[in-house]
Amino acid sequence: MSTSERSYDVVVFGATGFTGRLAAEYLARKHSEEPFRWAIAGRSAARLAEVKAALTAIDPACASLGVLEATSNDPASLERLAAQTRVVLTTVGPYAEHGEPLVAACIKEGTDYVDITGEPDFVDGLLDRHHAAALARGVRIVSCCGFDSIPHDLGALFTVEQLPRDAPITVEGFVRAKGTFSGGTWQSAIGAMGNLRGRPKRPREQASSGRKVRGIKPRIHHEGRLGAWACPMPTIDPQIVLRSALALDIYGPDFRYGHYVQIRSALSLAGLVAGVGAVVALAQIPPARALLRKVRGSGEGPSAEERAKGSFKVTFHGSSGDHRVVTRVSGGDPGYTETAKMVAESALCLALDGEKLSPRSSQGGVLTPAEAMGDVLIERLQKAGIRFEVLEKS
Repeated sequence: MSTSERSYDVVVFGATGFTGRLAAEYLARKHSEEPFRWAIAGRSAARLAEVKAALTAIDPACASLGVLEATSNDPASLERLAAQTRVVLTTVGPYAEHGEPLVAACIKEGTDYVDITGEPDFVDGLLDRHHAAALARGVRIVSCCGFDSIPHDLGALFTVEQLPRDAPITVEGFVRAKGTFSGGTWQSAIGAMGNLRGRPKRPREQASSGRKVRGIKPRIHHEGRLGAWACPMPTIDPQIVLRSALALDIYGPDFRYGHYVQIRSALSLAGLVAGVGAVVALAQIPPARALLRKVRGSGEGPSAEERAKGSFKVTFHGSSGDHRVVTRVSGGDPGYTETAKMVAESALCLALDGEKLSPRSSQGGVLTPAEAMGDVLIERLQKAGIRFEVLEKS
């Protein structure tokens, strides 16, 4: 069966979880302005029925919404799910524990895939074990389609597009975010921190077709351009940005990227470094790691009132020769409201905008958001209320 003949354009797997439900609610609201065929999926029929009822209150058309049962430890159920849709949107984490069987099912059935992971081990494993098969099948496996790493990956792309490409390009991203986190994010973060020692170090500098791509050596420093402290962020985002720069030829002959959290006071900086350091250290010890996992369980998350107070701004400073540019990507609650929006728009982009996407995207493989969707997704996100702005240019 070709993907155009399938029952659904998008299936949300994990719709009974906290972020999965937010993504489903976003799609329910989106459906009135952009028709598409979709369904929700998860392991509990009873809980899926509850979600469907809530979605029907948002959009009466959801009364006919498809409901599919599947679970990560049943590969046959995942294959049945993947066979019925053009794109699977999954929020079922931690991905290192639950994600790979669904990726394998999507590749087998010729189905595109998006997730919201920020787990470096999981993404590295997909590149090592599944890229060749996805490329051979022409299937797009696109991880990191939430706050990790869309604002950073597409923001760096947006910045580079404002600069000449015939000279070395340097981009630095500075993140400010206000918000809380769900249980699923906490579980994923503790798992990733607990495996830092065993994770192989990927080279910081890589060359491709005569082009050089490398990260800026991380250091804590006072950033005069912002009037704030800049602290390197131990997230997957720089890895994703550099992969996009390797894959796309618009990042200049020599591209460097640095990634920081922006902090106003030295006291706040000291507290952040001490807090993160303590959690990382404890996560290396199995009994302590087990206790940390109990701080917040999967499926828990911030209230609507808490999310309404959240926001993010990622400011990029880019240079190429004598040219300079300052850009910004910004939006609301980063971890949940905007992450749900980002991954939902990513799924719709792959399902509905195929003719607009680049030839590289159509080849398939394990791709970054910029590599798979680029400017087409930027346009979608702008229409959805996430801002991409040029603040200064010279």
